[in-house]
Amino acid sequence: MKKLVVMKFGGTSVEDAVAIHRTAGIVAGRREKGLQPIVVVSAMAKVTDQLIAAANAAARADRNGALAITARLRSRHKEVACRLTAQARGEEMSQCNDVTGPAYAHSQTWIDAEFDALDEILRGLAAVGELTPRISDMIVSYGERLSSRMIAEAFAVRGLDGVHVDSRACIITDAQHAKAVPQDVLIEEKLKEQVLPLASEGKTVVMGGFIGSTEKGVTTTLGRGGSDFTAALIGGGVHAEAIEIWTDVNGIMTADPRVCPDALRVKTISFEEAAELAYFGAKVLHPATILPAVQKNIPVLVLNSRNPENEGTRIISLAPHCDSPFKSIAVKKRLTIIDVVASRMLMSHGYLKAIFEVFDKHKCPVDMVSTSEVSISLTVDSNDRIPEIAADLSRLADVKYEGRKALVCMVGENIRGQNGIAAQVFNAIRHVNVRMISQGASEINMSFMIEEDDADEAVRSLHAAFFEKPDPEIFEVEARKSATAEASVR
Repeated sequence: MKKLVVMKFGGTSVEDAVAIHRTAGIVAGRREKGLQPIVVVSAMAKVTDQLIAAANAAARADRNGALAITARLRSRHKEVACRLTAQARGEEMSQCNDVTGPAYAHSQTWIDAEFDALDEILRGLAAVGELTPRISDMIVSYGERLSSRMIAEAFAVRGLDGVHVDSRACIITDAQHAKAVPQDVLIEEKLKEQVLPLASEGKTVVMGGFIGSTEKGVTTTLGRGGSDFTAALIGGGVHAEAIEIWTDVNGIMTADPRVCPDALRVKTISFEEAAELAYFGAKVLHPATILPAVQKNIPVLVLNSRNPENEGTRIISLAPHCDSPFKSIAVKKRLTIIDVVASRMLMSHGYLKAIFEVFDKHKCPVDMVSTSEVSISLTVDSNDRIPEIAADLSRLADVKYEGRKALVCMVGENIRGQNGIAAQVFNAIRHVNVRMISQGASEINMSFMIEEDDADEAVRSLHAAFFEKPDPEIFEVEARKSATAEASVR
């Protein structure tokens, strides 16, 4: 069998007929190079948000509002399917309403059937008025179920031998809805049974990301952003040559280009560094994506579906040495600092355990921890559970909390071993008030907490200080040179 490559396309890469046609061209290019693609797709852009809105409307007994949302989604999917059929036949997409034939009729029929089933679920939810995690997973799963089947059919009529495999038949998870835990051994078994035989026949298997099911067949989801995770699970399960994450940016950047217009593409980065960036706010990857790839030592490539010629970012187990101290700066906003003060209990046996049991009870992850003689400060994602968390903590000590904070994370190689690096960092942002600092817990990460309103200015200052002379072996400096030359001509 040809070398397998798992290709994941995000919502913006499959948002409409034009994007799907572009995606088909990218997949065709991989086949022409002798690779055998397995394609994982997200729901079309914004569809998951609209499905959540429909579920919430139904839960409020607003049946008409929920059905109005799905009516718009039904029309959108049918129109895209229609336009894909027109494209495949070489017709003008403006003639979409006149498209006829078996392929067109078939796609319209099954799309109607899926939305009819979804509408029945929403009617039942409106009558009961209770949106359980299980029902929520069922409703939001329709985005990937629809997109993956529609794209498989689009691939089939374009000569790519597209075939659809429902991810729920292969991505087996536990029964924890909204953030299910994959069962790796079962997933690998199912992939061998249902995906590898099709791939060995030269079929382009298309699967939906984000969704799975329990062993009993109950639909689950892997959490928002879980399509990346699906791709990595499949890549690990079939021992793929590479996992490609296709998005709408050129790869991992040294900073958010919207904040730093002169941000550079990172050519190569280690698994460990990429995982840190993903966890601490980089939007390109889902944090869990890296784990299955690390376990099987499978390289991950982050690529741009709107600029497929760009080499993107290659994530490997051991990245080459970088002369620059940092690879990238990530920011995680909307955080809250919780201060717990107990003058007599901090160092007593079991006290810290009691503190963290409160966060465990509320299923609230902690990003950063700092302790002093009489207090402990923790940072968490801002959410509506914080007053309840504070109330529980107040039984142990005095508690106060502040929101609208941001965590700036600087990732690089052997930060802990570089003399004077902390002085350079904090000199660059000497005009910004720093609330908490974490260095030393990781060799590749230096993090600190500041006011959310100061985050963009801090990132720009840090980027100017540390990426003035980037290592050309690691960063794409040519783009900056071209931009500088164009600016000078103007």
